[in-house]
Amino acid sequence: MSFLTSLTSCRRLTVVSVGSNSITCYLPDSIGNFSSSLEQLDLTNSRIKGRIPKEIGNITNLALLYMDNNEFKGFIPFTIEGLKNLQVLSLMGNKLSGPIPDGICHLPNLGEFTLSKNKLYGPLPACLGNVTSLRYLNLDSNELNSSISPTIGGLRDLLKFNLFLNFLSGPLPQEIGNLKAVTSMDLSMNELSGSIPSTIGGLNNLINLSLAQNILQGPIPDSVSKMLSLERLDLSHNNFTGSIPKSMEALQYLQYLNLSFNKLTGVIPNGGPFAHFNCQSFISNDALCCPCQLQVPLCPSHHHHRSRQKAVLRASLISLAVVSTIVALIISFFLIKRRRKNEVPSDQMDSFPTIMPERIRHHDLQGATNGFSEANLLGVGSFGSVYKGTFTDGRVVAVKVFNLQIEGAFKSFDTECEMLRSLRHRNLAKVISSCSNIDFRALVLEYMPNGSLENWLYSHDTLLNLSQRLSIMIDVASAIEYLHHGYATPVVHCDLKPSNVLLDDAMVAHVSDFGIAKLVNAEDNVALTRTLATFGYMAPEYGSEGQVSTKCDVYSFGIMLIETFTRKRPTDDLFTAGLSLRGWIYDTYPHSLSHVLDATLLNPNEDKNAECVSLIMKLALDCSSKLPGERINMRDALATLQKIRKQFFSRL
Repeated sequence: MSFLTSLTSCRRLTVVSVGSNSITCYLPDSIGNFSSSLEQLDLTNSRIKGRIPKEIGNITNLALLYMDNNEFKGFIPFTIEGLKNLQVLSLMGNKLSGPIPDGICHLPNLGEFTLSKNKLYGPLPACLGNVTSLRYLNLDSNELNSSISPTIGGLRDLLKFNLFLNFLSGPLPQEIGNLKAVTSMDLSMNELSGSIPSTIGGLNNLINLSLAQNILQGPIPDSVSKMLSLERLDLSHNNFTGSIPKSMEALQYLQYLNLSFNKLTGVIPNGGPFAHFNCQSFISNDALCCPCQLQVPLCPSHHHHRSRQKAVLRASLISLAVVSTIVALIISFFLIKRRRKNEVPSDQMDSFPTIMPERIRHHDLQGATNGFSEANLLGVGSFGSVYKGTFTDGRVVAVKVFNLQIEGAFKSFDTECEMLRSLRHRNLAKVISSCSNIDFRALVLEYMPNGSLENWLYSHDTLLNLSQRLSIMIDVASAIEYLHHGYATPVVHCDLKPSNVLLDDAMVAHVSDFGIAKLVNAEDNVALTRTLATFGYMAPEYGSEGQVSTKCDVYSFGIMLIETFTRKRPTDDLFTAGLSLRGWIYDTYPHSLSHVLDATLLNPNEDKNAECVSLIMKLALDCSSKLPGERINMRDALATLQKIRKQFFSRL
């Protein structure tokens, strides 16, 4: 009797995790005996052989199923559709074959579906578009051989879409533009044809896009320039024609671009991110020219003395293209050979890297911050200090250095790295890189030239008008709504306050500092913690019982709303043991608000200001109720603020 067989007789187990133990056995049919209790089964890296028994469908309470990197073969059993509570199904790196069963489409709670690096063939099930709970869809490195159905547009909450290295054919459906939440899409090394639909421009949260090595054709649509979050774009080895849209100069975050081996013509843009790309981004196109110093032909000139220079440069380009073509053919030969054997090299699988880029050296951070000098100090937080840094190439960043002498600093660094790697939103602080040594931890963040909301509220030299404060709080609400409702597992920030709201050069707010953030199972579930947030912004149940839920952030947001429009801190001396900031507003609402609001917001000639603030204070009170069950959720709070802005500032 195998080790796993003996485990199945333990009828009250809720979690079985035997990953990375090299068990080397078969999965017994008695696996179904776990049906009354098991919620999580982790068999990752265990060298388990044979087929997945159909009895696995009897484990009806199973929520998480990890069976990656084993030696399973045969079909995925159709009985999988019995796992109605399943949230994660990960079977990556096995020898599974056959089609993907339609039973997958009958799992209403499935959030992550990963079948990468197997030998699955047949169609991509059209019914997958009905699994609207999906956030991560990874089917790369298989032999799937159908088109992408228009029904894929039903996955409006999908974050990662990976079909790299299959045999998918046909056009990209227009409905791909419905994937509004997606941040990474890799459809490279397939046989997709037709043109890129203009609807792709609607994917304004997309960070990584690869359509490389297909047979796509037609022009690059102008709508690509609307994908303002793009950092990596690879359209190489296709048949694209026409010019590179000059509007793509608006993609200010674009760090990597590959348009090589197409049939593009005309002038290469030289503004925005194009100023930093080299010739490798554009080689082997029909007639591209450049007004700058790339190793491609200069654009036509009326000066005859340049003709010889143009000819030399054109000859250089042709030579470079010939060499590149030979290299590409050699690489393609080995890739195709490996592809047929289903042995995808790890560096190809990582062609679209995780969001956290390569780490920066401690020496570079020292130079950028003048040795972490006090003159560069931007602020001090619970776990360390933040410095302004300027690299040798002129980039300005914020460097958050963790004080490792403080208890919890190591955990705070790890938590913040994980959160900022996984979470991507316009109104969340953007991580650029990290530095981690034995005795040093730092995060490199996007620099916010306008400082924090706290600085703006309490500085004598700055003033925020009513519409600016409302816009900032809408930005904050958008970020927290994403954390609570837009991510596979709800995230609680746990330390929401004005000093953790940073403003960029356009006064757009970005929520920062995820050092004590928590993951919770669902919106109404709670996690327990011994790490306390900032006094005054902390929900009552957080401070007294250590209970963390999304409702804690809602409470903190309500207090922030009050503070933003009154310019009174919840820790001011005015608020003694018998009075709180919320109680102060509650006692004066709605008739005497003029006595408690920031005087600069009240214009005697504009009654609408008082009416607008009155509605905001009502929302703040609804967010900061003492009992969690009486607080509204962040999605409704955001909708209310947007409605207020539309009513009073429709021009914004």
